[in-house]
Amino acid sequence: MTEEQNFKELVEVIKRLRKECPWDREQTNDSIKMATLEETYEVIEAIDEKQYDELKKELGDLLLHILFHSLIAQEEGHFNLNEVIDGIKEKLIRRHPHIFGDVEVKDTKEVLKNWESIKLTEGRENLLQGVPKNLPALTRAERLQDKASKVGFDWEHKKDVWKKVIEEIEELQEIEDSGDKKKIEEEMGDILFALTNYSRFLHINPENALRFTNEKFVKRFTYIENKLKEEGKKITESNLAEMDKYWEESKKVL
Repeated sequence: MTEEQNFKELVEVIKRLRKECPWDREQTNDSIKMATLEETYEVIEAIDEKQYDELKKELGDLLLHILFHSLIAQEEGHFNLNEVIDGIKEKLIRRHPHIFGDVEVKDTKEVLKNWESIKLTEGRENLLQGVPKNLPALTRAERLQDKASKVGFDWEHKKDVWKKVIEEIEELQEIEDSGDKKKIEEEMGDILFALTNYSRFLHINPENALRFTNEKFVKRFTYIENKLKEEGKKITESNLAEMDKYWEESKKVL
């Protein structure tokens, strides 16, 4: 079976489910949006874990959601699947004039700058409008900074970015005893924003870095719990000194 035939059969399966399955009939774009987000995160997890059998499954689940959203929108008279496909096809051609047109580029940097310039001709009111508000805050900070950098609004030297990180930390230290929670929160946000910027200069995705550290913490803390269980103890029956001993031990094996 060709990819085209396979795709058409999948669309027909989803259409039938929409007509005949009580649960599928009840769904709306709004009711399944969080499930769509969850499927996206599962795709990311499979990539992180390099579990390619899982990635294949999760990409299928995500494709299901794309088709399901499109079908619901068609029923409500908003757009259809063909328009979704046409839209992305035309966008890719329009945003790659160095491939489908006569524009010449020297490197990736010029490609990205052209990309942002073209987006501003597509109805966007400003450069940062296309960064979704519902992104995780760390990811959104990186995307905002990255977009601004594409048009030249950026630090010239990495060392100056690090100086900004130190400056923001010092500002937090100055304000933390004030009791002004809103100001303290603002200063903490400035530190995270500056660190995100520094991550970009190190060519490190800050969201990935923090997710890696989160998982490392989970593994090491679970190591502590398991060691305590071997002694017949619950985590709530331990103390900091004992937990810290196993924490240091976990760093040698995990």
